[in-house]
Amino acid sequence: MSSYDYDLFVIGGGSGGVRGARVAASLGKKVAIAEEYRYGGTCVIRGCVPKKLFVYASQFHEHFEDAAGFGWTVGESSFDWKKLVAAKDAEIARLEGLYKKGLAGANAEILETRAELVDAHTVRLVKTGQTVTAKTIMIATGGRPNPHVALPGHELCISSNEAFHLEELPKSIVIAGGGYIAVEFANIFHGLGVETTLIYRGAEILSRFDEDLRRGLHEAMVAKGIRILCHDTLQQVSKGEDGLVLETLNNGALQADVVMLALGRDPNTEGLGLEAAGVAVDERGAIIVDDYSRTNVENIYALGDVTNRVQLTPVAIHEAMCFIETEYKNNPTRPDYELIPTAVFSQPEIGTVGLSEEEAGKRYGELEVYRAQFRPLKATLSGRPERMIMKLIVDAASRKVVGAHILGHDAGEMAQLLGITLKAGCTKDDFDRTMALHPTAAEELVTMYAPSYRIRDGQRV
Repeated sequence: MSSYDYDLFVIGGGSGGVRGARVAASLGKKVAIAEEYRYGGTCVIRGCVPKKLFVYASQFHEHFEDAAGFGWTVGESSFDWKKLVAAKDAEIARLEGLYKKGLAGANAEILETRAELVDAHTVRLVKTGQTVTAKTIMIATGGRPNPHVALPGHELCISSNEAFHLEELPKSIVIAGGGYIAVEFANIFHGLGVETTLIYRGAEILSRFDEDLRRGLHEAMVAKGIRILCHDTLQQVSKGEDGLVLETLNNGALQADVVMLALGRDPNTEGLGLEAAGVAVDERGAIIVDDYSRTNVENIYALGDVTNRVQLTPVAIHEAMCFIETEYKNNPTRPDYELIPTAVFSQPEIGTVGLSEEEAGKRYGELEVYRAQFRPLKATLSGRPERMIMKLIVDAASRKVVGAHILGHDAGEMAQLLGITLKAGCTKDDFDRTMALHPTAAEELVTMYAPSYRIRDGQRV
């Protein structure tokens, strides 16, 4: 009989922690999981899922406009922010219930409390003060928006967390940041009729994405009416007579009803008791782990955003399944971070997998780049001036496709399937042998027979 209260204690009820707890419990382990806020974590409660629902809502004004080109007459329309928020809240509550149901069905003990480490095997339940012990501990507490406390007036700003619960839809918003969260919310608020400005210190939005897609999205957003100020930062935010006043480095004073900071995320490790348990963290506070998600303390694992590896929900779930294989199935398994499909639910959407042109140019001696830019069929009758971009990056020596990038409708859906293709190691010849499905935008991926240009030793030729 074990001398511990639990075989596994999980701190954090997000997607990674819930998956690890549920599967371990289904294997007959005695498992408890503690969550201080709501089960589902960032993704379900205040991240991917509600964001995608807001994206859908923000697209309808364009759908109504496009309908006229197809012979439809759409009557007067109006938008009710409170109805959207209420509908979103109902769906999130349903999903949270499913997470708990799955845990209960596997006989995991569900604890609604903050949990903090006392030592390597002991956890204190803050709500009751009770301490419990576990043979193995998994930390999956995720991350939180960086409050950017160095900015004077940061307390007047919101983060993505609060954006989902605003009492009223603002008339104007300034969003600081150039990553996918900032870009997605800029498109959401603009689509809902909010005057939107994006301010970013870099030369172009969405660093680490392929340059063609970054520029293409920037141009499309500006064409829609979103103001983008690159090479600039906020210096101060203060209350004015009519909303908030923002001092910028290069664009003078701006005014807005709401200021949203999307300036990165921090790991949720503060006050967790890591020092008491001897768990090492890096300079950002992220938990340091080895290839198997094990910390420097042998019986303590950490996964998901709290480790600051790849901050994506499916990655946290994958890390949890690797933990199960390693800890409970005698099959040490490293998480595989190669060729992770990624989407930015901007408008237009980005879907990408593999290396960007810039990254591939540093890794391979010679590349073939296949690039198509075209007007999608739907836009011909709607009259919308949008363009899709599709790119395949090919290693010239092996003919292997090492990157695939799409800007346009349903790019994320296509990127998921391209993820299988690239993971399987398909070559450009495999693409060329594949019959096109007509008429679709995706057929361009298998009908680009001649390279648009080549990259040799990092230089376009």
